[in-house]
Parts: sequence; structure tokens; C-alpha cells
Amino acid sequence: MITAHCSLDLLGSVAALCVCDLSPAQCDVNCCCDPDCSSVDFSVFSACSVPVVTGDSQFCSQKAVIYSLNFTANPPQRVFELVDQINPSIFCIHITNYKPALSFINPEVPDENNFDTLMKTSDGFTLNAESYISFTTKLDIPTAAKYEYGVPLQTSDSFLRFPSSLTSSLCTDNNPAAFLVNQAVKCTRKINLEQCEEIEALSMAFYSSPEILRVPDSRKKVPITVQSIVIQSLNKTLTRREDTDVLQPTLVNAGHFSLCVNVVLEVKYSLTYTDAGEVTKADLSFLLGTVSSIVVPLQQKFEIHFLQENTQPVPLSGNPGYVVGLPLAAGFQPHKTGALPCQLIAQKVKSLLWGQGFPDYVAPFGNSQAQDMLDWVPIHFITQSFNRKHFVLQDSCQLPGALVIEVKWTKYGSLLNPQAKIVNVTANLISSSFPEANSGNERTILISTAVTFVDVSAPAEAGFRAPPAINARLPFNFFFPFV
Repeated sequence: MITAHCSLDLLGSVAALCVCDLSPAQCDVNCCCDPDCSSVDFSVFSACSVPVVTGDSQFCSQKAVIYSLNFTANPPQRVFELVDQINPSIFCIHITNYKPALSFINPEVPDENNFDTLMKTSDGFTLNAESYISFTTKLDIPTAAKYEYGVPLQTSDSFLRFPSSLTSSLCTDNNPAAFLVNQAVKCTRKINLEQCEEIEALSMAFYSSPEILRVPDSRKKVPITVQSIVIQSLNKTLTRREDTDVLQPTLVNAGHFSLCVNVVLEVKYSLTYTDAGEVTKADLSFLLGTVSSIVVPLQQKFEIHFLQENTQPVPLSGNPGYVVGLPLAAGFQPHKTGALPCQLIAQKVKSLLWGQGFPDYVAPFGNSQAQDMLDWVPIHFITQSFNRKHFVLQDSCQLPGALVIEVKWTKYGSLLNPQAKIVNVTANLISSSFPEANSGNERTILISTAVTFVDVSAPAEAGFRAPPAINARLPFNFFFPFV
């Protein structure tokens, strides 16, 4: 009761407060709440110096007096209004005055008496996954004339589909690709091998046929161009096709087994955009494979990357440690001079083994910068010659036959999160002596390349502090007079 009485007294005295009333028994200029001011004084006022006077700031609801001047009256008059204000400076909990929210509403259960009435009040609806996705997509379509970060990429019919996993590992095809959002996902797909030719998600056309709108709600379309097609066999060997024609999944019977060839295993989108938020180019790469009943359910991988126009991207192989499966980051210096160790055929075979622009250095980490040249690992080149005893040296030619690359790596950093670091790379070119063939005769020469990764990480050793040592010197006469 004491608190309520004090609060009422304080609220009632707000109208009597006047912080600009500094002169007793005199009217302060522009002080509208000064009780000593009259209508004559108000005629020389320009405005109220304190237009609002509030009470105690510790209450949720405050009484406030708003002062103003009515210059239209003759003479001018003072106008004040007493109002309630909510204090925005403190957190207030108000009493719940909505009684229906305090309890659940009893639902009206349909029966034979009220069924017809409920049917008239309900218009009915139909909902499926496709209509829901298209409906929400239309609501989210931006009205701006450019793509912004995270906005779904529009196509001629709906949006660019980027399959991904949601609540489980299964692929969902209704996920839209977002602008400037690089993604790399893996998901599984349960398929019936006998119906592989009818499943759209296994076909190249499902990913290459849409046309992306250059900007939202535009009539200009950017076609998706297939840049490369790589075929993976059942034994995991890869072959790149010369052409980029769209292939269809085909069911093949191989004896007692059924195989489905030309099935999409990996899809990689590469979209080029401008500073104005326009998509100018869309490239697509496929990895196709053969699926048997052994590998069902099927795992697919999808990637999408955005590249800004007139820029050269630098791919990384880890950050900072190397990631298994990503290529080694390497570089080379232009060779100013060179020597031919053998005949022209030896040079041809050697160029096949080395390839175009064989690197001179390898980055120690997957994110090593090119300007940090001293940190890069130089490649050690070794050339070995192998002479066969029954070949005459003067009638033979040393031809390279194998290139063996050995990469030594170690675990670097903390034991909780070790990073892969390359410490040594050796390229061994092995040559053999081959007899010179007579004119008109052909000889088949087998060449091979191999790369091995050797873990040279040293086992972790526990570190111990050095045992304490006593470094004390006694005075020379400590044992006097005994010694």
C-alpha cells in the first residue's frame, strides 16, 4: 500500500515539475511550464525550451506533460496535455489481458450433423511438393534487375535445381541453386536398376537442358554449355570423351547381370557473373559411370562455383593441409636451355612421360601462396639407365620407359587437428636400352607412370621437463673447526 501511495503522489506531481524554472518569482524565457509566465510573456516566446516533462524513469508507464504554444490565439496561450508514456529504457512485463490465449480452443469435430456446414465454410485445397516449391519460389522472386547474394537462380520455367540432402542422406531435387553460394554436396539416391532409363536425375539432359535467366525476370537466357564428359568404368578408370554430346542412361544385360551405363555420378556447374549481378556464362562438367546392382543405392556428387568475369581463379587443394583426392598444387619455371639425350624418338617418349609443362616445385600446403617461393618444395629429378645384357650397346638406344614420382608427406601441427604437409618430391625417369629396329619394322614400347605417397611422420613423443638441480654453494668455513 505504501508503494502504491507513493507512485500515485509522484504521478500526480508531474504537472508541477518544471526543470527550466530557474528564476524565482520571474518568468524565464521560452519556459512554457513556468507558472510565473503570463499571456503577455508568451507573445515573445519563440518555442518551448522543454516541450516534454516526465516523471520517474523507473516505472514502465510514465506520466508525461507535453507543452506547446498556441500563437493563433490573441493573446498567445500555453497548451499542455497530460499523457501516459511507455518507458523504452527498461524491460516491462505486462499483465496478459487476452483471456482466450490462456487456454486452448476446443476444436469442432466433424460429425454427420455439422459436416455440411463445415464443407461450406472451407474452400478446400490441394498441395503437393511441386506446387509448394513453385509457389514459394514465385513469392521469393526478387523484383530487382540483378541477382543478389543468396537469391535463387531463375530459369525459363522455374529455378536452377541443385540436388542436395535435407533431413536424410537422400537426394532432394527441389533445392534451388543460390547466387554466389559455392556448394559441394554428396547425397544418395535409391534407384530401381530396371528403370534407370526413366529416372530424370540420372540423365545429363536433366542438368544441361535448363536455360538460366541473365537477370531475374529477364527474357535474356544463358544456355548451359557442356564442357567435358568423363567416363568412369567399373574398375574406376577414367576416360575423357572427345565430344560433348548428351548421352542417355541405357540398360545393358551382361549375362546374368544388368548394367546401366552413362549414369550421372558427378555434376559440376561453373557460372560466370559480372559486377552488375548478371550471369553471363554457364559451364557444366559431367562424370558418367556404369551402375550395377551391387552399387545400388547410388551416391552422387554436385558442385557449383561462381567466377567473376575477367578474373583468374586460383584453385586450392586444402586450407592449409592437403585434402585427400584434390590435385597437388605445383608450378614450373620456363626452361631456357635443354639437351637431347637420345634420338628424336627418345625425345617424343620423354615428352609423353613428362607431359606439358612438368612442374619444378610443389606447394607444401594446399593454400600456399605463389609469391612465397622459398617455402615451396623443389622436385628432385633422377634419371636411371637400365641396360639389358643381351643388347649390344652400340646398336641400341636409351629410351625412357617409366616415370616414378614419390611424394613424401608428414603430419604438421597439433595432434588434435594435424595438417598434411609435403616435405619431399622425387621424379625418377627410368630408361632402358632397346635394339634399333630395321627399316620397315615396327616395335611396341610400353611406357608407364606411377606415383606413390609415403607418410614420413615421426611418432609423437611426450615431452618432460628437466629434473630440478640444486645449484647452491656453501661458505668456505662452513665446517670450521671440524675441517
